[in-house]
Amino acid sequence: MNRYVKTALLAGAAWSALSTFAMAQDAPQEGAASLDDVVVSARRRDELLKDVPISVSAIGEERLEQTGASDITALQPQTPNATVQVARGSNSTLISFIRGVGQQDPLWGFEPGVGLYVDDVYVARPQGAVLDIYDVQRIEVLRGPQGSLYGRNTVGGAVKYVTNRLSNDPELTLRGAYGSYNQIDLMAAGSIPLADNFRVGGAIASYQRDGYGTNINTGAEHYNKDVLAGRLSAEWEPSDNISIRLAYDRVEDDSNPRHGHREVAGATPAGAVLPSVYDTNAGVGDNNSVMTEGASATIEIGLNDNWTFKSITAWRQGDTDTVIDFDNTPAPTLDIPAYYADDQLTQEFQFLFDYDRIQGVAGFFYLDGHAEGAFDTILGNAGIVIGTAGEVNTESWAGFADVNFDLTDRLHLGVGVRYTLDNKEGTVFRANYLGATRSPLLGGTVRPPLLVRTDYTNDKDFTQFTPRIALSYDLSDDMTTYASFSQGFKSGGFDMRGDAILTPDTVNGYEPETVDSYEIGLKGALDRLTFAASIFYNEYQDQQVTTQVPAVAGIASFVDNVGSSTFYGAEFEGQLRILDSLSANFAVGYLNSDFEEFLRYNLTTSMYEDISDLVVLQNAPEWTGYLGFTWMGDVGGGELAVTPSLSYRGDYSQFEFPNPILDQQAYTLVDLSIVWTDPSDRFTLGLYGKNLTDEEYRVGGYNFPGALFDNSVIGYYGPPQTVTASLQVKF
Repeated sequence: MNRYVKTALLAGAAWSALSTFAMAQDAPQEGAASLDDVVVSARRRDELLKDVPISVSAIGEERLEQTGASDITALQPQTPNATVQVARGSNSTLISFIRGVGQQDPLWGFEPGVGLYVDDVYVARPQGAVLDIYDVQRIEVLRGPQGSLYGRNTVGGAVKYVTNRLSNDPELTLRGAYGSYNQIDLMAAGSIPLADNFRVGGAIASYQRDGYGTNINTGAEHYNKDVLAGRLSAEWEPSDNISIRLAYDRVEDDSNPRHGHREVAGATPAGAVLPSVYDTNAGVGDNNSVMTEGASATIEIGLNDNWTFKSITAWRQGDTDTVIDFDNTPAPTLDIPAYYADDQLTQEFQFLFDYDRIQGVAGFFYLDGHAEGAFDTILGNAGIVIGTAGEVNTESWAGFADVNFDLTDRLHLGVGVRYTLDNKEGTVFRANYLGATRSPLLGGTVRPPLLVRTDYTNDKDFTQFTPRIALSYDLSDDMTTYASFSQGFKSGGFDMRGDAILTPDTVNGYEPETVDSYEIGLKGALDRLTFAASIFYNEYQDQQVTTQVPAVAGIASFVDNVGSSTFYGAEFEGQLRILDSLSANFAVGYLNSDFEEFLRYNLTTSMYEDISDLVVLQNAPEWTGYLGFTWMGDVGGGELAVTPSLSYRGDYSQFEFPNPILDQQAYTLVDLSIVWTDPSDRFTLGLYGKNLTDEEYRVGGYNFPGALFDNSVIGYYGPPQTVTASLQVKF
């Protein structure tokens, strides 16, 4: 309790000092930094960042270029209390955590905890969601529950990927890059007006790279990249008050599967721990394919000076065929071939209004989604394969409103509410088959099941009311403070791995989880400093946790509402203009978390027991930090930007159960970017060094110890040291 009291007192003292100083700065300072040019759409309408009572990190196109951001995982170093990584065993599946809340299990039917949006279109599945950064205007990271405006599955927050709009003039941008491991990136983006009010454009990008390591058994590349991505769009304004935007995107990822690296030796020489953490000795194969695509239509109609109607209609689908060799040996000791498929249709209607002292948005959202898949757990030492297949159909309806009231010229009240109804139907089949080869579910030899473990279809409805309220006060023209309460929820569902023999309750599914968040914030500009600071306290209820543990002749999977946890923390980020030619970007996050209850099903006693003293919050380092300096000056007749940076990530656990073999100790990454642009802004040369100290750090793992699995404890690692040179030309 003393720790909480001390934290509150220190926070209050810091807020008092900053607020007092801010009020003394009411008159604009000469040369002061300003947030007036930073526009975000965190509240579903364009607003100045300083006016939004939400913790938002907005990284624009220029900053992404200066730091050499290649894909969406570049958000992690620059965003406090955030985890944005490639999922274990994959190349383009995304896992995201914000303030310790998220989900790393990409299995079909299981919902993410951080919502991903591309141009306001919700991307329901994480496969293919490691978006490469090309033709992007900005990326916004909204921290904390966003239940009122963004709805279900935003208990941790939301990530918004905003692409560039088409120019009224003909444009063409070509970009090429070559780097370590024979990296070859090519990108072309452009647009052309076909009439005064009609434009078409698109972008295409190819990303190729040899592997950081090798599959010693087959000779194939390991941790390579083979991605082709494209985007097409058309924009039309048939009248002054109507705009229509059509968009289509597609990503094809044919990179080899990632089998991981053995962290402990197996029983045979083939199970030795290899010297390079990027090498493997897998035997299940090297074929992997991920495809995602989608189309959307966005229509905006200005009804009058105060009201705007907006419709967003979108369709997306994806297919994945993959294999993961958990034992990392040529033998089929623990091999997992799998496929996933999903499709979704979403419709959102928004009514935006803006009067003298009241602004806001109200609307309706609908989602019709289908996700299915199958995977085999091939157990060579048991002479069997456990085949698992299933599907989940989801219909979700929601009505929402978010309104801002200007109570005075400086005092503002924001009120948001959302009501959501989810209907889910899940089908799960799980059976043992004789023979350590693929089951009939994945095209293996047709044979009857040896033992049916799970076979059911069930449906459930979930309803949730998620409010938000925020009170903000403009301390000066350049400074705002706020206090807010918000709630988010992640939908319930059915465990697609559930074993009804070991855990009979799996047929009943699991319930939604909720997060209640209390936050105070301060953002604005003080002379040469532009910053945003926040302190938050979260109550996490009915927390969904996925665990898989070895069991007799198999693996038991649990998706349970394990109980509750509380966590609190603070964030401070911004930019300091040290000199006219030198600035520093920084971000610091602190997070303290504890489980109050963690109910675990005991396979021996068939009872639930509280083991909260044995577990921790996964992917929740206590400290995260970023510091980058950018020097800009005239060199060779053009502008040179030099950006060295450090990003720090404290100790963290891969799972709720600490594991000294897999858990990652604190590490720091050192990067350096050098970018030169000619006076006409036509040519841009870039040189980017990443992880210059060649730090080895784990981003994921699997833990299946024991003789049956030949001690299959494997880790997945972040990229090693790389250097990339690029050339961009604009026409």
